[in-house]
Amino acid sequence: MENDKKSALLKEIGELMAEDREYPLDGTLLRAVVGDNVISISIFKDRDNLIVYRRPDYQRMSAPFFELWEMEEPGKRWSEMEYLVKNGRFETVFVYPDEIDPNEEPLDRRTRIVRRYFGEKPVVYPPWSDDADIQQFDL
Repeated sequence: MENDKKSALLKEIGELMAEDREYPLDGTLLRAVVGDNVISISIFKDRDNLIVYRRPDYQRMSAPFFELWEMEEPGKRWSEMEYLVKNGRFETVFVYPDEIDPNEEPLDRRTRIVRRYFGEKPVVYPPWSDDADIQQFDL
């Protein structure tokens, strides 16, 4: 029963990724870092000579990740998940805390993982939108 629930959650994550109709689903890498009440999701699309970063919809995408993470026993929970869609199929890799180099910077780690899947291509990030809720402070 637990495996059925995990499979359903992984399928739900794939369906949420498929809602991005601007780029094909095939060649998509989603990387999630999950912890107690904390989540970071990065989505990358392999586009021939470059990689396109897509902003995740945290309001819609967070719940299945937390539910999947919380199904594991405390102390045995994964920290990161890599979800790759390729050739119409998906594969997942769960990374546990003891498999992560504590000295590696998180953005360096993310870059290394993206390159492992898609090679040494430039990553194109979208511009900040004018309506982004960004707070600015005078120092």
